[in-house]
Amino acid sequence: MATTARIPQEERTRVMRQRLLEATVDCLVEVGFARTSTTLVSQRAGVSRGAQLHHFPTKNALVLAAVEHLTLVRGSELKAAADALPTGARHTRAVLRMLGDHFASPVFAAALELWVGARTDPALLESLAPLEQRVGRETHRMTVDLLGIDESRPGNREFAQATLDLVRGLGLANTITDDARRRSRILDSWADQLDTVLKEQKCQEQK
Repeated sequence: MATTARIPQEERTRVMRQRLLEATVDCLVEVGFARTSTTLVSQRAGVSRGAQLHHFPTKNALVLAAVEHLTLVRGSELKAAADALPTGARHTRAVLRMLGDHFASPVFAAALELWVGARTDPALLESLAPLEQRVGRETHRMTVDLLGIDESRPGNREFAQATLDLVRGLGLANTITDDARRRSRILDSWADQLDTVLKEQKCQEQK
């Protein structure tokens, strides 16, 4: 007689928590922070209300766990996109478009909802702030490495940060309306500026 393999309790718990966290992110994107509720999340995840309350008894508990989950998702998505970048003459354009696409993605929209919620929620802010600082440092370092920016040169750190501020701002604009065409033109223009500056710096180093 065939027997059905039993899934260990620890694995069932991990899968259920993952479904709840992913459903939370989906709800943040679709209905926003204010309208995201534990009831809506449990329905979206296909999990009973009792099971959801067992893992996350309050909205804050659920959202704070989703903050950590979202941080990991953002980091892994950026790394995967960076690993797939082409090399060559259009590398700078590819880097900026990769960053632009990330900051216009649903994952960034979910993070933005948390930023808005944290403005008036001290508990959420306390949890969110250090994670956002970590994401910011990692994204800054990745951008510097991908573009080959020498931060020991005066002004270059600010130049890299201006690049990130630009793509974040374009991501914000995209939350109101599809801004893909304008974003593409702006990033192409900024890529030309970056290439000019970085090329001049290399020429100076070779003299």
